[in-house]
Amino acid sequence: MVFGAFSLFPFLFTAWISLHDARLSDIDGGTFVGLDNYAALLGNDFFWNALRNTITIGILATVPQLCLALGLAHLLHYKLRGRTFFRTLMLMPYATSIAAATLVFATLFGRDYGIINTALEAVGLDRVDWEAGTWSSQIAIAVIVTWRWTGYNALIYLAAMQSIPGELYEAAEMDGASRWRQFLHVTIPSLRPTILFTVVVSTIGAIQLFGEPLLFAGNGSTTGGSRNQYQTLGLLMYQQGWSNFNVGQAATTAWAMFLIILLVIGLAAVAGRIRSRRRGDLR
Repeated sequence: MVFGAFSLFPFLFTAWISLHDARLSDIDGGTFVGLDNYAALLGNDFFWNALRNTITIGILATVPQLCLALGLAHLLHYKLRGRTFFRTLMLMPYATSIAAATLVFATLFGRDYGIINTALEAVGLDRVDWEAGTWSSQIAIAVIVTWRWTGYNALIYLAAMQSIPGELYEAAEMDGASRWRQFLHVTIPSLRPTILFTVVVSTIGAIQLFGEPLLFAGNGSTTGGSRNQYQTLGLLMYQQGWSNFNVGQAATTAWAMFLIILLVIGLAAVAGRIRSRRRGDLR
């Protein structure tokens, strides 16, 4: 009952609304247009711009994030003093409010008084207008996402590392393998399913990215900058539904995001199946 009311019904209702020319003020009175909303979306330059921005921000955030998480998990996997403290410390960014974290980082990336620009000037570099540029704004948003999710993924990797049989490390050590070689030839192969899982989850999170770009400029604008330079699919959907009051087009964008997520999951499943077959052939 609860699943049907809060998950299944909104899911199906959104699909139905995406087939109508519906306004926010009169959702029930929308005109059925079939797939016209989807055709209009594919011909909308703002959609393709938002898709490009979503992909680039996702790559800029996901790759460093998972690499840092893997390195931190590897360090915490060995016996260190205060390991519990460091594990708790890594979860603090994840527990921090998105709004609070984004506003703090927006201040750090401020053009005139930001600490980052002050540091750049201290080493002889020019100030950067982080919010105005395409790459600079996307890098800044990616930094916020990376800061917030690195510790969370590190703990996932750490839990997976602790399930690796110790005999594998002992055998590698007896063969003269250094810790670095043990990491490359024992830890990484054993973590491949977990790494694939975090890649998929991080990619889904990147596709749904909303809070950080919404609050980065400090004014809650859904345009993603003066030139839509960091407008994501989530911002575009919100703009269509709550700024332009075109609920039908917003629902269409939401379903486009859902289909992209299905594509990512499908590709991950295919990659996992290919890897399993290769392992079976090797055996």
